[in-house]
Amino acid sequence: MPHRLRPVGREFASVAPVRLVFEREISAAPPAVFDALARDVTGWTAWFRVVTLARPLDGGAGREIRLVGAARFRETILTAEDPEVYAYRVDVTNVPGARAMAEEWRLGPAGTGTRVRWTMAVDGVTPFRLAMKAARPGLAAGFRDAMTSLDRRLAG
Repeated sequence: MPHRLRPVGREFASVAPVRLVFEREISAAPPAVFDALARDVTGWTAWFRVVTLARPLDGGAGREIRLVGAARFRETILTAEDPEVYAYRVDVTNVPGARAMAEEWRLGPAGTGTRVRWTMAVDGVTPFRLAMKAARPGLAAGFRDAMTSLDRRLAG
């Protein structure tokens, strides 16, 4: 059943009780990566395998995201600083036990490519927090696959 989460700001990515941080370098330049993250929301389904639906809402101020396994999220964009930071919080989800969630994508130059840093910040009941920590290896693998796929997509 969908439930509303506690609204959090951009700082939540730094102070959340559970922070999962993943980093990878890809060959695409930061502006191209930023465009794929922030401007081509529907394109997420082409490179992030677990995303089954991604669409902008409210004139681009929000997003609707669905994942493999039926997780759903309605999000608000917190910041879109081209080409460095893209962050959003989850306002409504059907994920049980979640109380607050936000994600931040930080992009920085790495030679001619980009260092992509993805932070998933969450709070929730104890079983939810423990499940998120236990999910770290799977999330890391999904992130690596997504970055490889995104890099191929941007090169082609």
